[in-house]
Amino acid sequence: MDTKETFIAVRKNADGDLKEFKTSSGRILTYEEALQQVQSGMIEGVNTFTGKDGETYIRSNPDSDRSNNLDSLPTFEEE
Repeated sequence: MDTKETFIAVRKNADGDLKEFKTSSGRILTYEEALQQVQSGMIEGVNTFTGKDGETYIRSNPDSDRSNNLDSLPTFEEE
């Protein structure tokens, strides 16, 4: 597969934290699965960073366009 996927929608928990991601090919990934995919270079437009708490998180690549931030993506419902 030559074309990398992107995240097109997200699902959040009751606290507003991201918990699942929908990819451009329609796959639904848990946060942990998405983190592994991002770290292996299979998802474009995002990267990982280590927070002050020592945990690793996913974030959009910085480009000063807030509309493509992960928090700005549309949400999707249970399928």
